[in-house]
Amino acid sequence: MNRNMLKIVKHSNKSAKSIIFIHGFPFDHHMWKYQVDFFKNNYNCITYDIRGLGQSPAGNGQFTLEDLVDDLFNVASDSGVEKPVICGLSMGGYIALRAVEKKENIFSGLILCDTKSESDNNTAKLKRAAGVRFINENGGPEFSSAFVSECFAPDSIKRMGSDYIEILKRSVKTDPVGLKACLIAMAGRTDTTGYLSDLKIPSLIICGEYDTFSPPSVMYDMSVKIKQSEFHIIPNSGHMSPVENPDLVNTIIKDFLKKSF
Repeated sequence: MNRNMLKIVKHSNKSAKSIIFIHGFPFDHHMWKYQVDFFKNNYNCITYDIRGLGQSPAGNGQFTLEDLVDDLFNVASDSGVEKPVICGLSMGGYIALRAVEKKENIFSGLILCDTKSESDNNTAKLKRAAGVRFINENGGPEFSSAFVSECFAPDSIKRMGSDYIEILKRSVKTDPVGLKACLIAMAGRTDTTGYLSDLKIPSLIICGEYDTFSPPSVMYDMSVKIKQSEFHIIPNSGHMSPVENPDLVNTIIKDFLKKSF
């Protein structure tokens, strides 16, 4: 896919440290609005829509996670930033982990939100396959509506009100081809657990208290394997902690950046 077809949004502060935010599935770059609004005056913030999601086209729908990692490299290169911090949630975390495994030297820090290093086991692969079948039989909007609701703690959905509705509206507009392609790409991703002990850049691990996709116990075990890491559980949050409890997440990220850079 032509690298220029990716939807990229830059909030430039050329004299500042750069952060590239990588969203989760099936969301788009808008999920980072609370972080961008908080950090854009002191950091160079870059967000983009992963291939097949948001406003980035899916093309023929035949791509792997390796292609999505290459997209991240292109975003970093084309943005002209030097050694950015990368911050990924869920699928964005898969991309970030594989990216640092391949080219850790081009990044200066890693922030992982509600994600995991393990590849899909057979049960997870079958669930991805069932998702593809569901989209084929029922359509993308029905899939996204059900999936998105599982990403949030029930209390968060009630508390967020119109903000949750806006996120849901964006997600149900996602191209079904992109949804299916991302499901298949995630099912075929490699396991990056073995590299965690080799990571040298400062790393921040954040997990929602009620995350059922990547529970705190899983993310804690991951953080233990990383030498320069800190781990935080975000209360009153599910799988979307930067959206469900943005004030606390922003404070934790701010403190991490101040200490590490």
